[in-house]
Amino acid sequence: MTTTLITGATRGLGLETARQLAGAGHTVYLGARDLKQGQEAAKPIGAHAIQLDVTDEESVQAAAKHVRAEAGTLDVLINNAGISGTWNPPAEITAADMESVYATNVFGLVRVTHAFLPLLDTSSNPVIVNVSSSGGSLTRCSDPTSLEATFPMVAYCSSKSAVNMITVQYANAFPQMRINAVHPGSIATDFNPRGTQSAEECAEFIVRMADAGTNGPTGPATPTGTFLEADGPVPW
Repeated sequence: MTTTLITGATRGLGLETARQLAGAGHTVYLGARDLKQGQEAAKPIGAHAIQLDVTDEESVQAAAKHVRAEAGTLDVLINNAGISGTWNPPAEITAADMESVYATNVFGLVRVTHAFLPLLDTSSNPVIVNVSSSGGSLTRCSDPTSLEATFPMVAYCSSKSAVNMITVQYANAFPQMRINAVHPGSIATDFNPRGTQSAEECAEFIVRMADAGTNGPTGPATPTGTFLEADGPVPW
């Protein structure tokens, strides 16, 4: 049995990923800032709700303690929690805008990863999937012909660039783990009004990457420290 934790999983992409993994036989812990909301989301899909606010150290530590006591190990960590922040142009972005987005997208990811590394280390096939975005690709954002170059999202895009570097650093430090950043696709939600794909389609790739320790998208030898989308590598 594979034990999986997903942060930010009460709706959208996180919830759909939880649904697909639970359906595939994973024991899924659905991370939710509001436990009641998490329980309402988890029950229909056969997942286990757990109170988890990635911006709160006590909440994260309590979640890690809970998973350790109940499951004894963690095989897959999916760092999905994220916020978009303001779409204001660069001239209007403030330090406070940046801090708000980084608190969840960057510091929250590090806080959760740090707390759950000891549990992941007990797994025979530990996997970390960091949900990034093609908006974090320096190559694409600097290409005036790309869609990413039109994103007026300084805080969000730069936070995902940071997620990519953090992914590489963890992968270098823990070669026994499969640690990758993924661009799941362009999901059509309130978060991304220009999205063209469904949550089901985008979650499928995250689910594939969650199995990277055994039978990931490139087989048993799935690399680590990469930035991938369904069609292959995303340029850094």
